[in-house]
Amino acid sequence: MARKKKEQQPGAAYNFVDVGDKEERHTFAVLVANEPGVLARVIGLFSGRGYNIESLTVAAVSEDGSMSRITIVTSGTPMIIDQIRHQLDRLVPVLEVHDLTEEGPFVERDLALVKVISKSRSHQRRESLRIAEIFGAEAVDTTTSSFVFQMTGSPAKVDAFIELMRELGEVEIARSGSAAIARGNQSI
Repeated sequence: MARKKKEQQPGAAYNFVDVGDKEERHTFAVLVANEPGVLARVIGLFSGRGYNIESLTVAAVSEDGSMSRITIVTSGTPMIIDQIRHQLDRLVPVLEVHDLTEEGPFVERDLALVKVISKSRSHQRRESLRIAEIFGAEAVDTTTSSFVFQMTGSPAKVDAFIELMRELGEVEIARSGSAAIARGNQSI
């Protein structure tokens, strides 16, 4: 019986042994001191180890502006997710790390501005308005040849809206990363 040669994970600095674990998508909420260079250190942790960031949002969250919340969406095997959690915990300006995926139900939303360019008085223009209404998107700008829709929803819902709009004309997208918060009466 021939043995398969283990291949290095693309873009990774280390060889990871495939133990049969599937990749999982995880959302982390990280509270950090709001000071220069913190975001660069967090991003450096990911890039230095070959981990991918699928989504990243940052905003000040304390009344005095001394703390920021970084929401990071990433994927990896359970072993890699555990490594990410522990590495984040070790960074000096990091105050708290929460894996929202592990801690229970949470709400996750994306914001997208989607420009759809189509011919004036075309069927595509009417169809784009109909689809936007179904998805709860709001037209925030219009010209005779384009609409700009504001769409807020789960990442999957925003993806589905964008895919449908691509069938109706040329599309330009500006999209935020995921914002996520745990459900229930506990807070970070």
